[in-house]
Amino acid sequence: MTREPIEFIDLKAQRRHLGDRIDHAVTRVLNEGRYILGPEVGQLEAALAEFCGAKHAISCGNGTDALALILMAEGVRPGQAIMVPSFTFCATAEVVAWLGAVPIFIDVAPDTYNMDPVSLESGIATARHLGLRPVGVIPVDLFGQPADYDQLLPVAEAEGLWVLADAAQSFGATYKGRSVGTFGMATSTSFFPAKPLGCYGDGGAIFTDDEKLPDILRSLRVHGSGTDKYDNVRIGMNGRLDTIQAAILIEKLKIFPGEIAARNRIATRYNEGLGDIVRVPVVAEGSTSVWAQYTIELDRRDEAAAALKQDGVPTAIYYPRPLHRQTAYQRYPSAKAGLAVSDAIAARVLSLPMHPYLDEDVQDYIIGSLRRFVTGK
Repeated sequence: MTREPIEFIDLKAQRRHLGDRIDHAVTRVLNEGRYILGPEVGQLEAALAEFCGAKHAISCGNGTDALALILMAEGVRPGQAIMVPSFTFCATAEVVAWLGAVPIFIDVAPDTYNMDPVSLESGIATARHLGLRPVGVIPVDLFGQPADYDQLLPVAEAEGLWVLADAAQSFGATYKGRSVGTFGMATSTSFFPAKPLGCYGDGGAIFTDDEKLPDILRSLRVHGSGTDKYDNVRIGMNGRLDTIQAAILIEKLKIFPGEIAARNRIATRYNEGLGDIVRVPVVAEGSTSVWAQYTIELDRRDEAAAALKQDGVPTAIYYPRPLHRQTAYQRYPSAKAGLAVSDAIAARVLSLPMHPYLDEDVQDYIIGSLRRFVTGK
């Protein structure tokens, strides 16, 4: 029997599940003709804030813009240093460099892959040793689960640093009973199509309880405008979320809780099927994950990926090279204690197909393929 191709992330299945709701939502925008900052943008922002419990949600063009807008609002500038994990996507460090500040690379914990508080302290000391002024920390909630904020926030507070939570992969997760979007000075997220909550293009959002930030952020995302678009009171960017994407996200948010539950069921089945042969993901006590990726660790990673591909199983590597090893970022400093964990796991991690519509037969086939490679039977 010919097997249907296995999707790493099956957006078509989600589209079928949504039925004609997306079509109707997009048609409403087309008929209204308000394609930029139409009413759906404000409706989405209100729904997002209610979903996670933040006082304010400000939408924007993508997750990178979300990070950059917050740094711009905080007045980040040359001579300052910001702590970022090395084991993550480049956008987290990229926005720091855009503004002339210095990213200091921090190691991650070997169990959750999130920022290590001890390495954070080392990185802050490194920044001061180099004559830089540390001002902020950007923990990344990697692969869908929140960073250890009970450990990170006190370190930042003791050093007088703000914390910007990079939740590009974790929106919808919780930590110690609190939803992602309510930690630190602000939280950024991404609605890239492959994210747990994604649109059909680029999109992002910022969450904050601060009462001053929202007005500044809304100004910055429209070229720094004041009371009039020709009265620019600050240097900004074109960072708006378009109305069609907002309309799509409104519909996707309605089914998001069910999708999160499905992701967790699928992760549990993976853990049960693979936990005796590879290192399976660990969700810290008191946390939940939205499983942006299901990432294992194993020996002979590249051989395993090739064997799975031969069986028709797609995989991905997040991330094959930590930021401190990448050409554009090699010149930036790292925590003095080193980044041994980031280096080690980059050679061992492998992500398997993960999405809410992965049926059990397909998942069992994936598990069986990997077991055959690891055990030889």
